Amino acid sequence: MGSALDLSRWQFGITTVYHFLFVPLTLGTVWFVAMFQTMWHVTGKEKYLKLTKFFGKLFLINFAMGVVTGIVQEFQFGMNWSEYSRFVGDVFGAPLAMEGLLAFFLESTFLGLWIFGWDRLPKKLHLATIWAAAFGTMLSAYFILAANAWMQHPVGYEIDPVTGRAVLNDIGAVLFQNTAVMAFLHTMTSSFMVAGTAVAAVGAWFLMKDRQIDIFRPAVKAGAVVTLIAAVGTSITGDMFSKIMVEQQPMKMAAAEALYETQEAAPFSVLSVGDLSGDTATHLIEVPGLLSFLSTGDFNATVEGINNLQAAYETQYGPGDYVPYVPVTYWSFRLMIGVGMLGAAWALWALWRYRGQRRNPGSRGVVNRTFAIATPLMVLAPLSAASFGWIFTEMGRQPWVVFGEQLTADAVSPLLTTTEVWISLIGFTLVYAILAVIEVGLLLKYIKQGAPEDVVADPYEEAAQQAEDDKQLYFAY
Repeated sequence: MGSALDLSRWQFGITTVYHFLFVPLTLGTVWFVAMFQTMWHVTGKEKYLKLTKFFGKLFLINFAMGVVTGIVQEFQFGMNWSEYSRFVGDVFGAPLAMEGLLAFFLESTFLGLWIFGWDRLPKKLHLATIWAAAFGTMLSAYFILAANAWMQHPVGYEIDPVTGRAVLNDIGAVLFQNTAVMAFLHTMTSSFMVAGTAVAAVGAWFLMKDRQIDIFRPAVKAGAVVTLIAAVGTSITGDMFSKIMVEQQPMKMAAAEALYETQEAAPFSVLSVGDLSGDTATHLIEVPGLLSFLSTGDFNATVEGINNLQAAYETQYGPGDYVPYVPVTYWSFRLMIGVGMLGAAWALWALWRYRGQRRNPGSRGVVNRTFAIATPLMVLAPLSAASFGWIFTEMGRQPWVVFGEQLTADAVSPLLTTTEVWISLIGFTLVYAILAVIEVGLLLKYIKQGAPEDVVADPYEEAAQQAEDDKQLYFAY
């Protein structure tokens, strides 16, 4: 049946990865909605209003599902991880409270004003509400990432000698350490990749169907351009992040490469084989010196291996196994990079395919059929890459839940039984499966409907005119 610890880890992993499917799409899509509405405000072209309405509806569906699935995450801290909550509550709770009381209320309040204010607020003020909501989603992500960064690299705290709990003594260090800042930048750029690819792929689908060409051509180009720019940003922030990771969690980088022995000019392996226990690895395809460069910026630098680090950790922290499960860290790291770059390659292809004023090149021929097959799949490519990135981040930290301070095995609720975890695990999985069907069904339904054709050219002017007419009727009465 598995232990309560193992089942709790599975439950948290399943619910967290599922929830994170909505996060990058929400973080990125809201900026596209704001951008399209701004373009309509500046140019007065109706196609941008239609794009705002279309992608706004998809964004709201995704946002609502993200909120519902995100609530479970905080409940799990008390349900399955009470020892973790007891130990870190004074520190970890601070950024989470800021997220809930400040960022979430900011984004939800202004999002509500945006939803219900189309024909009630002045045009410029209504535009400001979607930008404020976008800023709120970004701020919300920052606080959550700062909390997670503290688990990766705990700072700004001290251990109470009486209670044994971590006590916050520097909120600035928690919020603004380089781990938090770089995690935020890397997450945002990858979120723009996710959203950009989704916007471009949806637009390309309409172009391939010869539907609403004039409306969705700007979506394809905007989404593809943002994807390519974000891919560069993700690569740069990822490189900077990896160097911070090597300084703070060298075991994670060693496990990501399956590097067992310390090595100078360490190569980066594109493909390796090894036993499932993760005790050995044979690198089949290597790029000389690349791992050293990724770790330090120097192709000839020395990178510490798993065996040396294990011995060092035993000296520092006592006897134990401090090596994460290498096959998961190794392959999730490569899938994060490889699958993500597929989205960038497709975006470049889409820009070339629809360059200038070219319409649908057709579906005949190998190239056109390949593009038609790849386009729907590209919605999932950067999204999957972002999920693999989080799997690598969390699995590479093991066996620690708070690096250097608390082991995952010590964080689980002491009175939790396997039966209790099985009940919640099965329950959450079934509920999430139902939610997945609802989410996909709603998205496909509204995508197939296309952009609205009967939008009011300027709902604000019509509302103002209606108010004036009502006023005149009132005086006449």
